Amino acid sequence: MFAFILRRFGVMALTALCVTFIVFFMTNLQPNLEKVAKSEGSVRMTDAEVASWLSNNGYDRPMLVRYGEWLGLVPGWTRTLEDGGMRGRCIDGIWRSGDPEPPGFCGLLQGDFGTSTVFKADVGGVIAERLALTGKLMFWVMVVMVPSALLVGVLAGMREGSRTDRSLSTASIITTATPEYVSGVVLVVLFASSTAGLSPLFAEWGWIDGRTILKGSAASAAEDATLENFTLPVLTMALYGMGYIARMTRASMAEVMTAQYIRTARLKGVSFRNIVLKHALRNALIAPFTVIMLQFPWLLTGVVIVETLFNYKGFGWTLVQAASNNDVELLLSCSVVAVIVVLVTQLISDIGYVFLNPRIRIA
Repeated sequence: MFAFILRRFGVMALTALCVTFIVFFMTNLQPNLEKVAKSEGSVRMTDAEVASWLSNNGYDRPMLVRYGEWLGLVPGWTRTLEDGGMRGRCIDGIWRSGDPEPPGFCGLLQGDFGTSTVFKADVGGVIAERLALTGKLMFWVMVVMVPSALLVGVLAGMREGSRTDRSLSTASIITTATPEYVSGVVLVVLFASSTAGLSPLFAEWGWIDGRTILKGSAASAAEDATLENFTLPVLTMALYGMGYIARMTRASMAEVMTAQYIRTARLKGVSFRNIVLKHALRNALIAPFTVIMLQFPWLLTGVVIVETLFNYKGFGWTLVQAASNNDVELLLSCSVVAVIVVLVTQLISDIGYVFLNPRIRIA
């Protein structure tokens, strides 16, 4: 197991390097750099002024050198000013003779993520704040999604081909086939519209105090998450992922229920309830464990649509802002976080599967 984990860490490091370099290369193409120069300087800058701005800010160096600077493996660029001062990547403001010596390296490995041009703040602080908000959303999505999906999958797989199986399987396929931007809009119309859906009807009957059952915006949930402002984004994400987990659980449960040891238990007169709870359930949940772990990367990237739709200013909303405003440093940091989450969850999934499945562990 130790050797397996070491190999996986090596593959993870290589994968992270490749993916981050691709993202770095794409975000640092010349047209994107010109947009950065004009957004930081002036939209009326000439080509010569753009080239001068890029040169003065270290963007004229080779791509691999700048990637090494961003990682913190190559010393940051410096420029000497006419008055004898110095500015550079690792210098806050202007360094002058007599000031403390600035650090030579300031990149990802040193914990320096750069400065966001959109939020005018340290990227590390912005990412930490937005990730905390998305973590809260992901937590409640998993609380709703996982138990519901497992219950649906187990009920459907207990009696393969029954009416219950067909009904639940159909519902699972429908939720999985419906994108978040569709289900989100449908839920807003049903529960958060004052002119359509259920809200006008409930208001007419006097069942609700306000004009709508739930709020269509989750902006206030960043400060104070309530049932009113947090239900729709949680439900939108949970519905989409629930169907996939339920289908995998159903397939695994149906396969286990036809196994030889289950037939033997039935022939011995063991009750159906005990067969499901004591024999089938544990083995049936091994395969869905991997699927559940893989939901974390999807949740981190899937929140882009949901957070934008409900104006919830978490990680996904921040990623959209970074891409829309060409915030290179923030966009790169978001990609690093996404890569790390994907690789770590896959590693946990593989390790957990080995411990849950004795056949893999013995082999």
